[in-house]
Formats: sequence, structure tokens, C-alpha cells
Amino acid sequence: MPEEQQQPPRREIVTGVPRGTRRRPPVHTPARSEISEQTTLGATYVRALMRGQLRAALCALAGLALAVGTLPLVLLLPRAASGPLVWVALGLLVYPVMWLIARWYVLRAERNEADFTGLVADPAEAPGPGRPF
Repeated sequence: MPEEQQQPPRREIVTGVPRGTRRRPPVHTPARSEISEQTTLGATYVRALMRGQLRAALCALAGLALAVGTLPLVLLLPRAASGPLVWVALGLLVYPVMWLIARWYVLRAERNEADFTGLVADPAEAPGPGRPF
């Protein structure tokens, strides 16, 4: 008997819409569309962000004024006027306090912006565990 010739498996062609032409409808969150259309609700969202940023800035300013405003009281102490306490207060205590206030302000402002971005961002565009920012 002659050897049966094995024919290669038959290939099937799958047809469909090419990947580049498939489009899903744009998904707009209500907050983003409210802001872009400049409605009163969108203005309220933006005003809330600005109010939160202003509140953080005023708190940082108040902390800075309190920290730096007490320095003249330290300088007015009778024994401290010529002693090393003045230099310790001016050189060592002021700058770390100012740095801490500034750091708190930056973290607070970033948190406000992240909250606002989370409100208006498209859930499909949000970075997931495997997606970079």
C-alpha cells in the first residue's frame, strides 16, 4: 500500500474589524464634562479645589507666622540677649520648623490635587497595578 500522504492542517481565516478601526465610545465622567462645559456644578468642583488649596496655604502661613513671630519674644528675654540662646533659636530651630511647615503644605496640596483628579479622571484611564503613571 502506498504511504498515505499527510496533508497539512487546513488553515482557517478569521475575519473581523481590524484593531485600529475599532473604537469604543469615549467615556466621560460627569465631573469632567461638568467642568469642561463650565456649568455651575463644574464651577463648584473647581471652587472646592481652590478653597482646599487656600485653606492649606493659610494654615501653613499661620504656622510660619507663629514660628517666626515668637522669635522677637526670645530676643527680648533679658538673659538671652547676649547668650547663645539667640543663636540657637535663629540658626538651629527656625529652619527645621520652616522645612516641616513647607513639607506639610506640599503634601497637603498634592493630596488635594489627587482627590480632585480622582473625582474627574476617567476610570478607564486610571493607572492600575500593572500600568505606569
